[in-house]
Amino acid sequence: MINHTTMDYPGNLYVVAAPSGAGKSSLVKALMELDARVLPSVSHTTRAPRGQEKHGREYFFISEHEFDAMVKADAFVEWANVHSQRYGTSKKVLEERMVQGSDVILEIDYQGAIQMQKMYANAILIFILPPSWEELRSRLERRGEDSRETIELRLENATLELAQVKEFDFVIINEVFDRALFDLKAIVHAQRLKYAAQRRARAETFHSLNIA
Repeated sequence: MINHTTMDYPGNLYVVAAPSGAGKSSLVKALMELDARVLPSVSHTTRAPRGQEKHGREYFFISEHEFDAMVKADAFVEWANVHSQRYGTSKKVLEERMVQGSDVILEIDYQGAIQMQKMYANAILIFILPPSWEELRSRLERRGEDSRETIELRLENATLELAQVKEFDFVIINEVFDRALFDLKAIVHAQRLKYAAQRRARAETFHSLNIA
């Protein structure tokens, strides 16, 4: 397993959080379609699949018993309760991809994001904001996936989630999708050009130039 203190691996880790309905998943999907170097970290969850979601693609859908077993085995780098369901990030899946040099992007709630930064010092935390409460409610309603009671719960939870935005490195306001996607691409590219990231990804170049 990777030494979490030195963080000496070539891939970058981007952690994206947002209240439900802010457009996080759509932005991350669009980014990955544009940038083949960015790969998803597929989380495990106890919730049921929605729409066209498939096991192993959007999530690994597992039972409460299976989730408990993974927690007991310390198989998650982070896990949290979100809207009465549990979500967790597999250490093995995440670290294998970063060791291979891939940039990994992870969609999780704010609790998990903060845990990730404590575990991986170089993780880049990105928060997606809606332009207004009215627009957030409208997006949840247009989605047509949740009951009115669930929508109210998501809005109530959003109040707590938005209060954590100050803990993140970058904030994107998803008012116009193409603009928000441009901002997300800019963050990913800028992170790759940082000294520490370049030295991890291009260690042979630094060595050949005698840069300590």
